[in-house]
Amino acid sequence: MKILLAVDGSEYTKKMLAYLAANDTLLGTDHQYVLFTVQAPIPPRARAALGKEIVEKYYAEESEKVLKPVSKFLAQQGITPKTDWKVGNAGELIAKLATSGKFDLLVMGSHGHGTLGNLILGSVATKVLAHCAVPVLIVR
Repeated sequence: MKILLAVDGSEYTKKMLAYLAANDTLLGTDHQYVLFTVQAPIPPRARAALGKEIVEKYYAEESEKVLKPVSKFLAQQGITPKTDWKVGNAGELIAKLATSGKFDLLVMGSHGHGTLGNLILGSVATKVLAHCAVPVLIVR
């Protein structure tokens, strides 16, 4: 099975990993994993003031802070995942990759906070569910 793990480095990512570790059918060397994180864009004025090179370095470093611990956890399970990151709207980018990458399953944690309409799930999870064409497992 080809599984996309959407991670953000929060406690909900840790809960998602704990859930996977407790379910042998979801975490194993017979699956292919891709870790994916999305960085929020820096405001245009700040990007212009900092310069492209500094901004790109910042995005890469922030993404590495999220991806490295999850990769380490999976390595302890005998799994070597592929990693990827993008900058933009997290919900839309996660759903787009899940669909275009022809994944069998998308797994993510949910913060469960936000506006009144997002009381049950977080706004990113809500956007993913609205735009994703593959099965989604949300861990809270």
